[in-house]
Amino acid sequence: MTAASPHTSVVIGCGTTGTSVALALTRAGVEVALIDENPQAVSEAVAMGAGAAWTPRHPPADLVVVATPPSEVVDILYSAQSRGLGHVYTDTAGTKDIVSAEAELRGCDLKGYVPGHPLAGPEAPGPSTADADRFTGRPWVVCPYETTPGRALETVAALIELCGAHRLKLAPHVHDRVVAELSHGPHLVAAALAARFADSSPTFLGLAGPELRDTVRTAAGDPWVWSDVLAHNAGPVADVLDRIAGQLARASAILRDGDDLAPLELALALEEGRRGQADLGVADHPGTTRDACTGGRV
Repeated sequence: MTAASPHTSVVIGCGTTGTSVALALTRAGVEVALIDENPQAVSEAVAMGAGAAWTPRHPPADLVVVATPPSEVVDILYSAQSRGLGHVYTDTAGTKDIVSAEAELRGCDLKGYVPGHPLAGPEAPGPSTADADRFTGRPWVVCPYETTPGRALETVAALIELCGAHRLKLAPHVHDRVVAELSHGPHLVAAALAARFADSSPTFLGLAGPELRDTVRTAAGDPWVWSDVLAHNAGPVADVLDRIAGQLARASAILRDGDDLAPLELALALEEGRRGQADLGVADHPGTTRDACTGGRV
């Protein structure tokens, strides 16, 4: 642990992400208290070794982690700060621009709050899929305000280090454009494709190969969790979908025209896709804002 490492923490939200954070902190020797509106989720997280249930007897913690859907973050942050649950606060929500702006408008203590987002896969209800190693080697974005003091940043940086992730600083609007391209837009595309097979016969679906199953795998995410995230990143996600829809409409037009140049035009489109797939296969995780915002369409 570093000098800024938290010795005590409160984790609010015992879903996959919150419980995984709690497990990683507990493993590192941090005393963790757990809060969730669902008592069963707290009990399950406690049984997994993620910490103990929070009680009013707990003194203010070094760090409070709000691990809830984006629509709940600001209300919970404001309440937690008003109750004095801790000294430094962060969150794990998958969108940052609206959350950061709403926290400022609500009158949250911005000097004690560092917006954050671990890029480690989708949230799931309850702690059953939580894992202390969930964040190992993954990027963890922080979007501090201009007025954020160094001590708060150091505490959140220590959290990220204890969870095995690497820190990446981005402006909130840049973060939202990045995740729209890399996660939110692709999720909706996968869901649209998977919807084509809903209620189909088992005999027909049995003919599907592993490539198709891999393509639609992310569509298995919880619809309510994902809809909250997508609604909080509406503009950037809509931009991504518009571009994808344009590419598909162009391919459809080529096929319907059926002229002699169709194979060539389709090959050019497919080649661009092949290059994108190859680049994804060899890409390293970005380490700086510059790395994250160059190349591609972001």
